Amino acid sequence: MTSPAPLIDIRELSLRLGGKPVLSGIDLAIRRGEIVTLVGPNGSGKTSLLRTVLGALTPDRGTVRRAPGLRIGYVPQKLRIDSTLPLTVDRFMALPRPAPAARVAEALERAGAARLARHQIADLSGGELQRVLFARALLPDPDLLILDEATRGLDQPGSADFYRRIADWRDTRGASVLMVSHELHVVMAASDRVICLNGHICCEGAPEHVAQAEEYRALFGTGTGGALALYRHEHDHSHGPGHDHGHGPHSPAEGTARRRTEPAE
Repeated sequence: MTSPAPLIDIRELSLRLGGKPVLSGIDLAIRRGEIVTLVGPNGSGKTSLLRTVLGALTPDRGTVRRAPGLRIGYVPQKLRIDSTLPLTVDRFMALPRPAPAARVAEALERAGAARLARHQIADLSGGELQRVLFARALLPDPDLLILDEATRGLDQPGSADFYRRIADWRDTRGASVLMVSHELHVVMAASDRVICLNGHICCEGAPEHVAQAEEYRALFGTGTGGALALYRHEHDHSHGPGHDHGHGPHSPAEGTARRRTEPAE
């Protein structure tokens, strides 16, 4: 019996921005029902990859295939809103066109933002705004939810609750999640598959196996203290001969982390 086609199927994707290579040789498939997290240092191409999946960026090479009729919900890192604009949360949820009131109420409840419906957007804290953006992303009942460091502005308990709500939504809807996060300890608990990115895919697989991979440790060190390496890493690690080149885009999270060789320039 053949497995269902992936929601997103990326093959040999390369991207340059401003003449500078950002992504190279990316093979990636997102299948229904899984939570996939991208990790990597600043400037590693995580947000650019998300924007390419969304269709906001066009790759220089390779393909991005989306399942027919795919519905995507998106939670950005932040959203700038004019603080002088009188706009309540419920009015914001109705833009650009109103959704059924019951659906809006359910989305706000799922995101933990039900109490904020009558609040002014300009008065929300950073964490409250992220919950509202999460609720808005749920309105179209997406097949794929994409989140770009969506827990910014939340404290640790708030982040844990946010990720629990993401998992609950996935379990209820049978949909998929692709997200970027810098919270490594949470990523390892909340993801089905982790992809270590630094311009190319260094390694990928189940969280417990990626955490032991040489490539991951080169980026982040070991243990929770390794998160500090996120902001000071320079891409000086190498990939020895004989490693899996990962040409196939389907990367099941089983056994050990799959290593990726760095494409030649």
